[in-house]
Amino acid sequence: MKFSCLEGNCVKVAVSGKGGVGKTLIAAGLAYTLVNKGFKTIAIDADPSPNLALTLGLSLEEARAIVPISDNTQLIESKTSTGYAGVFRLTFTVGDIVRDYSVKTPFGVNLIVMGTVRSMGSGCTCPANALIRSLLRHLVVERGEAVVLDMEAGVEHIGRGTAQHVDVMLVVVNANMKSLEVAKRIHELGVKAGMKKVFLVGNKVENESQKQAIENFAKENGLEVLDFLPFDPKVVDAEMHGETPLKYKDAEALKAIERLCSRLLQDNE
Repeated sequence: MKFSCLEGNCVKVAVSGKGGVGKTLIAAGLAYTLVNKGFKTIAIDADPSPNLALTLGLSLEEARAIVPISDNTQLIESKTSTGYAGVFRLTFTVGDIVRDYSVKTPFGVNLIVMGTVRSMGSGCTCPANALIRSLLRHLVVERGEAVVLDMEAGVEHIGRGTAQHVDVMLVVVNANMKSLEVAKRIHELGVKAGMKKVFLVGNKVENESQKQAIENFAKENGLEVLDFLPFDPKVVDAEMHGETPLKYKDAEALKAIERLCSRLLQDNE
């Protein structure tokens, strides 16, 4: 049986962090775990360099065939055009976009690739941004599935009204000071946008020294670490060969992501 938000304690989670920290694997792992727990799940790739499709098991050819919503000029025009140059609609339905443009992945997760958009706070009211804003709000606020959002290193493009309905934002870090400084900024942006729960997740942790470095930074800057995920050679090997690490069910990193997902669901009860 598949559960919806109206029937169970599903979660709306955003995953962010500096490039290279492993946030896409965590987003994919969370989405896959939610499916295994019986939840209808939508994964949203909102990163300017989308690769969530590959991590969710699609082939390179299948991933390349996906046209991001922000690049689908025909769709954008059909939703926003008024027939007058420079004038477009701000109100339109988007439920059919989920039906027609989401991609079923081998691991049971429905994927939507948003593509690159400008910051929602930049004043841009272009048609692509209007469509993305409405679609994100529909997915996070109005629909009855679990949602995992793989974001770029920021929150501005979500929009305040949508951000307030995200249950939790996970900011993925490693022991590198650059990733920690980016995480601090993302945390500030998330709180400012109205997110009530913003946590760090230490990833690719190889030893106690690295764990301590993340904990010390969090303590010094008033941040909270929700969990630590280990460095996993199986993940490195899979990615080196262009394969999804999700196929390794015994991988320590995936076991840690499953534990993280269980914690999120418990907190959301």
